[in-house]
Amino acid sequence: MKPFVTIVLVMCIYLPGSDSIGMYGKSVHFPAKTANSFVRLHAPDFSSLTAFTVCLRAASEETRNYGLFSYATDSNPNELLLWQESKTHLRVELGNQKITFSLPEMNALLRHICVTWESHEGEITVWVNGRRSVRKVGGKGQVVKGLGQFILGQEQDSVGGGFDINQSFVGEITDVHMWDHVLQHNDIKKVSQGCLRYGGNIIDWGSTHYTFEGIVAIEDNKDCPL
Repeated sequence: MKPFVTIVLVMCIYLPGSDSIGMYGKSVHFPAKTANSFVRLHAPDFSSLTAFTVCLRAASEETRNYGLFSYATDSNPNELLLWQESKTHLRVELGNQKITFSLPEMNALLRHICVTWESHEGEITVWVNGRRSVRKVGGKGQVVKGLGQFILGQEQDSVGGGFDINQSFVGEITDVHMWDHVLQHNDIKKVSQGCLRYGGNIIDWGSTHYTFEGIVAIEDNKDCPL
């Protein structure tokens, strides 16, 4: 008599709108322009910020304008917005302040982008693949208000909504982190190389809960740094 063998198949199924924890080693792929495809990052609430560092990896071949990272509150849908203008300019919006940086062309190769800001002097800087831009001034004396929503893939015209198909992101995003302070230069370089041993204390790509809707693919990031 042949021995009885039990085979157990384990399947991981991602359901739109379901709450999942962290995307370590994963990328979010937005394959097409839509008005309803997005990822919501369920970060812990905070009262306000007088400084931050936002980092992510992104790639896109779009030539139009689109939102890379959107944070909206009841008082301002663009409380904090990273906005790609054409292929060579990144605009950082802080409330009513808009600061634009001329950067290397966005293309199909994943690049690492960090934005740092502190309120006291209003100093704002962009880093691409660990290299620093010129320092600019914006949002001096301001705060980033809390109790808002973080969205990837769309630009919010109202909290959690008001999406425009012509402002939607098409491409790939991964390794999104946000801290409530300005990271030191060496730490930003480590983050760009995938070597920092801890994630953001507001958004941590490896542990922050997320939900998504629409045409969104959560895929293994085979090029994720070790």
